[in-house]
Order: sequence, then C-alpha cells, then structure tokens
Amino acid sequence: MTHRRFSPGDLLAALAVVVIWGLNFVAMKFALHDFTPFQLGAARFAAAVLPLVFFIRPPRLHWKWVVLFGLFQGLGQFGFLFMALKVGMTAALASVLMQTQLFFTAIFSFVLLRERATRALQAGLLLAALGLVCFAMNYIAPHLDTARATTALGFVLNLGAAAMWAGSNIVARKAQQATPQFDALAFVVWSSLVPIVPFIALSMVFDDGATRWLHLASWRAVQPSTWFAIAYLGWAATTGAYGLWTALLKRHAANRVAPFGLGVPVVGLAAGMLVLGESVTAWQWAGIALVVAALACVLFGDRYLNKRSFQPLPEQPIKLLDQ
Repeated sequence: MTHRRFSPGDLLAALAVVVIWGLNFVAMKFALHDFTPFQLGAARFAAAVLPLVFFIRPPRLHWKWVVLFGLFQGLGQFGFLFMALKVGMTAALASVLMQTQLFFTAIFSFVLLRERATRALQAGLLLAALGLVCFAMNYIAPHLDTARATTALGFVLNLGAAAMWAGSNIVARKAQQATPQFDALAFVVWSSLVPIVPFIALSMVFDDGATRWLHLASWRAVQPSTWFAIAYLGWAATTGAYGLWTALLKRHAANRVAPFGLGVPVVGLAAGMLVLGESVTAWQWAGIALVVAALACVLFGDRYLNKRSFQPLPEQPIKLLDQ
C-alpha cells in the first residue's frame, strides 16, 4: 500500500499522545495506592465514558469492533498493566516495556493486514530493539535497587499488556477499513463501556474486601491525588489520547503509527525521575538516545532513501576509443 506522509497536525497529535501516555504511568502508581488493579480498571473506564457517553452518539459500525477494541485495549492491556505495576514493576520500566507493542504490531500487521515494513521502519525497529536492551540492562544485575523493584511476574504481565495494545491497534485499523465514516472519538468512548462490568466482576471474585466500596466511608478515605489520577487516566489518557491515536490509525498504516509510541519511555523516565525520585543510569541514557534515533529513522528515513534513489548520477565525460 502507498504510505501517506504525516502532516504537521498528525505530528502534533502524536507528540501529545506521547506526553500524555508518558505521564500515564506515574498516575497509575498514585491510583494504585487506594485501588486494586481490577478496581482501578473499572474506575478508569467509568471516568472515560462519563459524561461523554450521554453526548456522543454510538459509532456507525458493527458492534463487534467496539467489543473487540474494548476487550483488547481496556480489559486486556490495562488489566495486565495494572497487575504488573502492583506485583512488581516500576513506572519507568513499564513505560519502556510497553513499547514492545511495536514488535507485536509489526508481526500482527504482517500476518493479518499484509502490511510490509519499509527499509526505514526495519532500521528503526533494530535501533528500538537495541534501546530496549539498554533499558533492560539495569534489571539484570540483582544488586541494583531498580532490579529489586521488579519481579519476573511483573515483567511477563507487562509484555502481555504490550501484546494486547498491539491487538487493539489491529482492531482499530480493521474497524476503520470496514467503516467509511469512522468516528475515532465515538469509537473510543463507547468501547470504554465494554471493560467496566468485567473489571467489576473480577474485583468481586478476586479482591479481598471488595464489598467495602458499598460504604460511603471507603469513598471518603480515598486520597485527592488518587481521584485526580483517575480523572487523568480516564479523560486525558483514555478518551483524549486514544481518540488521537485511533484517528492516526485511520489515516496511516498500523506499523507506521506504532513507532511513535517509542517516545513514551522518554517522557516516562523523565516523569519517574522528577515525580517519583527515580534515577537515570548511563544505560538508560543510552536507551533514550537509541529511541530518539529510531524515531528519527522512522520519520525521515523513507524521505532520505527516496531522495537517494532518485538522485541523478553525475555526468561522466565521453571517452573515445583509441583507434
């Protein structure tokens, strides 16, 4: 398929998503002080749909796309991610590991959408992989404090969340292909209704003391920072950012949009350092440099390669054969 160039508006939207999602992980840590992962999932998506669901009409597409996106992006991605942050995962590392969605998206796009990676994207993937290796080096040595802050279960759950994110990318792409008048905001808002009841059901089954929320005193005991974090997670990180993200997927191939997520760990690490007091090591700085290089490669690599391909060869003087 022919790749469209990213307009200035598309680039601005992608940058906004990167910043919002980078701060997203710090907000999750605050919210998990008072809520379990399943309770936070229900609260996040309840905030995402209220009050917009009363003002935005349902999207004009088959209901299966709404349900699938809600299950992959809502119940799957954030169910796994919240559990990872709870059982043993730092906000900084979580923001990095979530970018493995790029590799899952590329694989899913090739298998399900027949989208092939350009040479620039392949180079960007390689740089990104090297960057993720650099980030992971901090957690190999068990004597480091940052390594002790994570667990193997948290690591696996985090990768599961990334795979679910990639699945939601594919669902959004398929939904817009099947719907000429695709409304990204309506799609995100109404799909956010899907995970609320499953999250509540999971909380009632697995959370100890889940019935305490039936008493008003439990709601009053929640810290103001937690309510602010839930509002941010619901309105900014879900409705706002996913609306922009899904709109980008409407105009561009999934494996072209996914690399922008590589900027999220840059913001996530900075937020972790400034808000949570996390330090940035030499390996992490190396990873940041490689992530920025990967983004530059994806954004400008094709244009550079196309110019090189069509650059005329210098004229050579005509030599007469000796008689």
